[in-house]
Amino acid sequence: MTLRSVLAGTGAALPRTRVSNEELAQRVDTSDEWIVERTGIRFRHIAEPDETTGTLGAAAARQALEAAGLEAADIGLIIVATATPDNTFPATATKVQAMLGAPDCIAFDVAAVCSGFLYAVSVADSMLRTGAAKHALVIGSETFSRILDWEDRATCVLFGDGAGAVVLSAEDVDDDRGILATRLHAEGQYCDMLYVDGGPSTTGTVGHVRMQGREVFRHAVTNLASVLGEVLADTGLSAADVDWVVPHQANRRIIDATAKKLGLPAERVVLTVDQHANTSAASVPLALDLAVRDGRIKRGDLVVLEAMGGGFTWGAAVLRV
Repeated sequence: MTLRSVLAGTGAALPRTRVSNEELAQRVDTSDEWIVERTGIRFRHIAEPDETTGTLGAAAARQALEAAGLEAADIGLIIVATATPDNTFPATATKVQAMLGAPDCIAFDVAAVCSGFLYAVSVADSMLRTGAAKHALVIGSETFSRILDWEDRATCVLFGDGAGAVVLSAEDVDDDRGILATRLHAEGQYCDMLYVDGGPSTTGTVGHVRMQGREVFRHAVTNLASVLGEVLADTGLSAADVDWVVPHQANRRIIDATAKKLGLPAERVVLTVDQHANTSAASVPLALDLAVRDGRIKRGDLVVLEAMGGGFTWGAAVLRV
């Protein structure tokens, strides 16, 4: 028997307001054709004032708990991956804990932008396997619309709001179910290629997203293909063994180029970027939940998760569902 972190349930939450490219073009100098051609995005959800990173995260968590057949009282660890917390402090994870009515447990945030969910999964996996908790909620939740410069059409068309969550449970298994390997990276020398131009310690303001799109694209394709190769090598598996890839939903062209570089067929890649846009740390768990609930990802499937974000940070995980 081997102790592993097993995927017990998934959940998702999207803001009430859905915005099409055509609607966005009424307030930004852009068009549906321009956005689709360059990104593959057609829609995004934008949070209303009463919808926050915390409320969306809690809603996704409730779905994941229901899918896992657990109560909030069963959770011993809550990690929220976000670049848009409700407050500078306390951690949004503690606010989610309160909303769920979960008793005293470990709760903290992880900040690795679009790679945040992968970082959080890796941390939760390590903590579960060392006995820190039996069940963990790992949540990616963002309200990126709050930090967009709506005058900058190169960035504001790319992002959306939302949350995704998973319950991971420590189980003794006699097969290869659960998280088999994770790989994480960071290269801070590239931090000025994708960043927010504000913060409590620098400007005392929230700031806006700034990005060098071409450089981010180039690094993303290289780094994601590399980390996917690394994490598969760690398990002794190859791309041919993978049933589904759930990538960070940043840009259709990045997703297609990464899959092509690895020789992965498009029909084995989960895509939601057209419906959700880039929801940063929420994008991987949102896509994972959709594919689980529509029956594509099923018990026994080998699934690879991957993402890259500002920092640069990037990572991947392999799990058997």
